[in-house]
Amino acid sequence: MQSLNVLIVDDEANIRKTLTVFMESRGHRVKAVSNSRDACAEAEQQVFDLAFVDIRLGIESGLDLERSLLNACPWIKIVIITAYASIETAVEAMKRGASDYLAKPFTPDQLESITARLAEVCAMEMRIASLQEDLNRMHPEVYFTSRYPSMQRAIELSRQVALSDALVLLRGPSGTGKTVLARSIHNWSQRKEEPFGVVSCPSLSTELLESELFGHVKGSFPGAVRDKPGRVTLCEGGSLFLDEIGDLPLSIQAKLLRFIQDREYERIGDHQTRKADVRIIAATNTNLDLAVREGEFREDLFYRLNGIQIDLPTLAERPNDVEQLALNMLQFFAAQNLKNFDGFTEEARTALRTYSWPGNIRELRNVMERAVILGKNGQIGIELLPDSIVAKTHPVTLGDPITLDLIEETHIRRILASSKSLQEAADILGIDQATLWRKRKQYGI
Repeated sequence: MQSLNVLIVDDEANIRKTLTVFMESRGHRVKAVSNSRDACAEAEQQVFDLAFVDIRLGIESGLDLERSLLNACPWIKIVIITAYASIETAVEAMKRGASDYLAKPFTPDQLESITARLAEVCAMEMRIASLQEDLNRMHPEVYFTSRYPSMQRAIELSRQVALSDALVLLRGPSGTGKTVLARSIHNWSQRKEEPFGVVSCPSLSTELLESELFGHVKGSFPGAVRDKPGRVTLCEGGSLFLDEIGDLPLSIQAKLLRFIQDREYERIGDHQTRKADVRIIAATNTNLDLAVREGEFREDLFYRLNGIQIDLPTLAERPNDVEQLALNMLQFFAAQNLKNFDGFTEEARTALRTYSWPGNIRELRNVMERAVILGKNGQIGIELLPDSIVAKTHPVTLGDPITLDLIEETHIRRILASSKSLQEAADILGIDQATLWRKRKQYGI
């Protein structure tokens, strides 16, 4: 059984002593207190895996303590213990977040069983978190090779700033690898053993985005059925990546600025001021200078973000990198799919080199993954590449015997390649950004 940090909260000295001796004899680390105030103080000082909480703490209720413990340690497993067992109190304890319920007097076998089971749950959660992190890292590391000085400078600067806690702003069009580079900055830093979180600023409403960042308490808005710690809390000691920060609403920009400056924040619906040690890495594909002039982005936040700026070139700006990037990705996905590929046909290489890659690294990655899935080993031929890439070698014109979908896809790709932003491309195409987003997803752009 893994060693756990255990908190015991009971106003009876004999119970505290009995539980402490039992837990320490099994190799667990124990802190025992007699009241809610001391329990909360201990939970603020260290992270506990398991807590045994008496339902009656003098004039206090152990059920009321559950929320405070879960706020301080979101992953803690709480076992309510009481001499006044009833179905009603058991149900109420579970509703408030308890993992189990133990009636007094309890036996060593009962303690052994419940502790072993919850220790296994904790271990499983740790394995899941580790596997999730491994999945997040499952991408070809070929992004960090380039023949072009602009990309080499970006990589070298990223490695240098990774050793500090400086705030970093990554700039570049969609798909150039900003998320991958942000994760690598974290992995190159002294915070690499701590959590790395990602928040996509355009993906949520203002209220949900604030909750995702800073958390909320139960009942603070419709749908808030339980307390939520937020990414800032969950990334304590690590790094938080804010993707497309140019889309961050003004109301949240002020709160983010305060957090960057003072490391302080409050959860929605909660007046308690909290602190967190989290490094911020931000990214944008928009012109923040213009957004500041138009009043859509706070000038003071912009200057805080703009201390260390790293610009990522598009794939079209480094065309000679495409073949090597594609080959490395091909080998990566071939290994994942238990296949064997040794490169590309000459026709396929020509198509890869001449295509403009409006979706940049992300699009190339999708194309290589698709080719590996559809291919059967050997070489990747032009027949395994999307029609839009083949059409670049044999340009599509109106009147050709091709589908309307291919004409639409080719036109959208060309407009994206020549536009400075998604909004500009949407305006040219005569559609809104949401429709353009769906079209890009449909065509894998």
